Amino acid sequence: MTNEYQILLTLASIHWIALMSPGPDFALVIQNATRYGRTTGIYIALGLSFGILIHSILSLTGISLIVHTHPVWFALIQIAGGSYLAWLGLSTLNSLYQRRKVRHQPETQPPASLCLDNHKQAFSKGFLTNLLNPKALVFFISLMSSLIPADFSASGKMLALVILWGLSFFWFAILAWLLSGQRLQNKLQAAAVYIDGLCGVIFSVLGLMIGYHAFTSLT
Repeated sequence: MTNEYQILLTLASIHWIALMSPGPDFALVIQNATRYGRTTGIYIALGLSFGILIHSILSLTGISLIVHTHPVWFALIQIAGGSYLAWLGLSTLNSLYQRRKVRHQPETQPPASLCLDNHKQAFSKGFLTNLLNPKALVFFISLMSSLIPADFSASGKMLALVILWGLSFFWFAILAWLLSGQRLQNKLQAAAVYIDGLCGVIFSVLGLMIGYHAFTSLT
């Protein structure tokens, strides 16, 4: 049991470091917490954490490994994930361009295609962004296969899932909370256009790179 606790501690440490690394999830929280405030940012965080939970379950049960070892299946997942990220990025950039063309539109009004009408939409956006990220699939396969032995207890596996989900939600929720403080929010709103533009570029470049890699792997 002591050995299992050590494994779980190592798992939590590696996952925590990975969470703090900049990526699509990080950018999504920054963009939406800046634009729409604390509650929307927390629902984005909840969606991201459930995406991570699904990846963790699939990796722990070996399903993700099966997909990863079939090049065509994995390439199709990469294409789907890359397309979604590219769509997020390009729609953001297009909305910013359209808003710039309409000179009389107030600067504080967000682009129409970026609006999150409700909490369900915010959750879905976070969930899909993480779930369709093929890099997350590879990361959790590597993490689980290298740390979790075949004879790991069922209670240990359940605890691992709770830790991975809990740390994910905690980190992204704290990030959304900090970014949506009133004083910081006033400053970030002035730079919201630039934040949207940067996030749009990040999503577009990552999505196109993932899609290109997937297409080349099939040829």
